[in-house]
Amino acid sequence: MTETDLLYTLALQHIPNIGDITAKRLITHCGSAEAVLKESKQNLLKINGIGTLIVQAISERNYFKEAEEELRFIENEGLNVFYFEDENYPEKLKHCIDGPILLFQTGNIDLDKKHIISIVGTRKITNSGVAFCEDLIETLAVYDPIIVSGFAYGTDITAHKAAMQHKLQTIGCLAHGLHTIYPKVHKKYMAQMETHGGFLTEFWSTDTFDKKNFLKRNRVIAGLSEATIVIESAKKGGSLVTADIANSYNREVFAVPGRVTDGLSEGCNNLIKHQRANMLTTPLDVPYILGWDLGSKQKPAIQKQLFVELDAEEKAIYTYLKENDKQQLDTIAINCDLPIFKVAGTLLNMELKGVIRPLPGKLFEVI
Repeated sequence: MTETDLLYTLALQHIPNIGDITAKRLITHCGSAEAVLKESKQNLLKINGIGTLIVQAISERNYFKEAEEELRFIENEGLNVFYFEDENYPEKLKHCIDGPILLFQTGNIDLDKKHIISIVGTRKITNSGVAFCEDLIETLAVYDPIIVSGFAYGTDITAHKAAMQHKLQTIGCLAHGLHTIYPKVHKKYMAQMETHGGFLTEFWSTDTFDKKNFLKRNRVIAGLSEATIVIESAKKGGSLVTADIANSYNREVFAVPGRVTDGLSEGCNNLIKHQRANMLTTPLDVPYILGWDLGSKQKPAIQKQLFVELDAEEKAIYTYLKENDKQQLDTIAINCDLPIFKVAGTLLNMELKGVIRPLPGKLFEVI
């Protein structure tokens, strides 16, 4: 992306009443942000969904001065910029209709050929929540995933720290510009974060910390990842919003269940109850449901046992797979009349017994 392209795109991004969906529509129709800003009012009004309010905003030129100032900040700070039409733009965000037209990045983020998961939850995480989060990341480390979160108190920073401890990439998605950091107490983690990943934001250096930015930030957390995991949440909370956004993007969502009397489990329990999330009771549920495969690398050798004892559910699944060859987890659950979370755990037990094995694409087969 040339400096001129970036300048015009910054200008378009900062025009009031133009969000990412509208900006993409305009750019797609006209060919570039520069072409949008140089197009006549009459032609702009011919574009589907573009009205006089937007056209009037485009015709005002005072946004160029602000764009020039932000461009200088980007260049002075040496920020990386992802443009939604560029090849290096995060792949999964490309499929989100409201994904940012521009993302700004610091650090050493490598998104190529990686599993990416988001971990979110309450800022008032309990000791058991911390333990589960740390165990989750330790268990998944063999798959080398990127861990995404919001760099906030509680669950977010727990996930980031655990990822760095296991030398995994971790990305902090911010609700403000890269001129500052919030919360300030987390500034001590910035250098390590940028060594093991970095930070992403769509906000400018003129955008200070504001709660209204959380919704936009949360859609980036959900959009970057193939799955969003909610560790703990009260009945209402930002992590539940992130889970809803992930569902709207047709991504997998996991929630850790808790006792019905625990306030910080109510949100997770409700997600599971309303079938908005897979129940996450063991870290290995994640690779099973997502269909992650290690191949031969670091994969524990499992020898098929003779005269293995199977319970009723295991027998049903074994018989179904034997008669129908390779099948996906969802299909197994439907045809065996079992909930997905139950099938995931049962398949894990069956693999440990040496009677089935997982394959790429959430497939399983009898050994």
